[in-house]
Amino acid sequence: MKILFPFIKLFKKQWLMMSIGLLLSVIALLAGIGLLSLSGWFLSASAIAGLSLIATQTFNYFTPAGGVRFLSIIRTASRYGERVTTHEATFKLLTQLRIWTWQKLLPLSASNLQGKRQGELLNRLVSDIDTLDHLYLRLLTPLFSACFVLIAMFLFTAWFDSRLAIILCASLLILWLVLPVLFYFLGRKPGIEQLQYKRHYRVHLLSYIQGFAELSLFSAVNRFRQQLTASEQRLLASQQSMANIMAFSQALLILCHGFIVVTILYLASSNVGEYQPPGAMLAMIGFMALASIEMLLPIAGAFQYLSSCINAATRVHDLTNQTPDITYPENNNNSINAGKIEFDHVSFTYPSHTGETQSVILKNIMLTINPGENVALLGKTGCGKSTLLSLITREWSPTSGTIFIDNKVVDQYSQSSLSSGVSVVSQRVYIFSGTLRDNLTLAQHQVEPTFSNAAEQKAAQGINDEILCSVLHKVGLSNLTEGETPLDKWLGEGGRQLSGGEQRRIGVARALLHDAPILLLDEPTEGLDKRTEREILQLLFNFAKNKTLLMISHRLTAMNKMDNIYLMEEGKLRNNGTHQTLIETDSYYASLYKNIN
Repeated sequence: MKILFPFIKLFKKQWLMMSIGLLLSVIALLAGIGLLSLSGWFLSASAIAGLSLIATQTFNYFTPAGGVRFLSIIRTASRYGERVTTHEATFKLLTQLRIWTWQKLLPLSASNLQGKRQGELLNRLVSDIDTLDHLYLRLLTPLFSACFVLIAMFLFTAWFDSRLAIILCASLLILWLVLPVLFYFLGRKPGIEQLQYKRHYRVHLLSYIQGFAELSLFSAVNRFRQQLTASEQRLLASQQSMANIMAFSQALLILCHGFIVVTILYLASSNVGEYQPPGAMLAMIGFMALASIEMLLPIAGAFQYLSSCINAATRVHDLTNQTPDITYPENNNNSINAGKIEFDHVSFTYPSHTGETQSVILKNIMLTINPGENVALLGKTGCGKSTLLSLITREWSPTSGTIFIDNKVVDQYSQSSLSSGVSVVSQRVYIFSGTLRDNLTLAQHQVEPTFSNAAEQKAAQGINDEILCSVLHKVGLSNLTEGETPLDKWLGEGGRQLSGGEQRRIGVARALLHDAPILLLDEPTEGLDKRTEREILQLLFNFAKNKTLLMISHRLTAMNKMDNIYLMEEGKLRNNGTHQTLIETDSYYASLYKNIN
């Protein structure tokens, strides 16, 4: 239960809306119980009054009828208001909880998130946080509402008969305390299973969709589809188990409540306080006991979801309570100007979270790239090239050794300084769900200007749009600049409307918009045809004049434009030189060059 306290503390941000929702919930319950009790008394009293002419003429029919109508209106209005306010508060809480979780997630490095698949992280941000809405809607609100209503019922009933008040409210209190605990233990296992199977199904489904092309290529669609179906069946079975427990809990609660109603009717049949025989008061007390089930039914269902809430809170807490493995200095004025990069005896091994011994990825790397140099790093897939680049951008930290940029340890740069000084074009370009302008301006690290009037703002925006369109022309995306408002074109999640080559060109456009002293290219033309590859590399080389350029690749395209080429094998730099020198002195490099010609 303690794991829920940090999330309950977040509720204070919506305390006003939640308090209003709780108040309206109490009013709706009291109005519902009062409506049924008054209706029972009114019908019984009217029937009794009709037995004699004098009673018929003296009985006040209008006041109780007005009370019934008033309570029905109050109950309807308060129930509607309660639904609106509680759900509004819940949606805002979930939004704030996701923002809080995302803020905790952003500083985490790749080592913190190692072993967690994309579907797993997505499930924690979506499904697990959605599960936590039960805390307010299905647990806290019904719990406190029932408590307040129980007190009000006791005070009202004790006004007529303290004996019946004690018996009725004590019986309801026992149900309120005992049955939820029973329902919690009954729903604990299926609640956790339902959450876990939902997570497994989401991970399998995301993997199936993302890798459908590869699965089709290797004829593995049927096998993965069978796994997805099995995961779906397990989820449906857990939901069925939860539904069975819900039905049993409702039936048990109705049975116990029915026993209480029968007991109250039996005890009140002789007298209700000073009313002997009780007459219409018997109907009022009986209907009050009967209407009290409205406050108990939500509690029965709420505690079944408590186990899933605890499990979801634990999973979110495990993700957000981590200490970032990589930290940045906050108040630091260091900036990257020249762009010199130096690796001093750098070694790296991926950390193990399973206790198994990991192989060394980089072994005693000694490498110096002077400002303005164009350097290529060649090697087979898996030799450690991309890892070397990720150490520069501080996605990982070296196991041993030191990395210098402009003769300063890379750890001494703030995150903003490092981002401003280094531009990366990776082999995988992320297209976000937004407009073309949004996806391009991600690369611009500049302070938003202030404008004195709308005309200045529009003029500045026009200049910015001209720059963006010019860059799109440079990278060969002139087709995207057609139309009245081309930059407002919606690209969709993952850039579904764009081809692979167009997505790669947008990645290059981002680099052109980010004027940094260091340009890192991680196989930026992978998967492109030779003509497109040469065009993009020529564009990048023109842009990288007077910049430090480090490109990793396993192909020899444009190697003749490199000042120095390093050959990497099994985490080591085994040879280096210019393109012509390596052709003459390195047989492996010469064979690669011969094959492409």
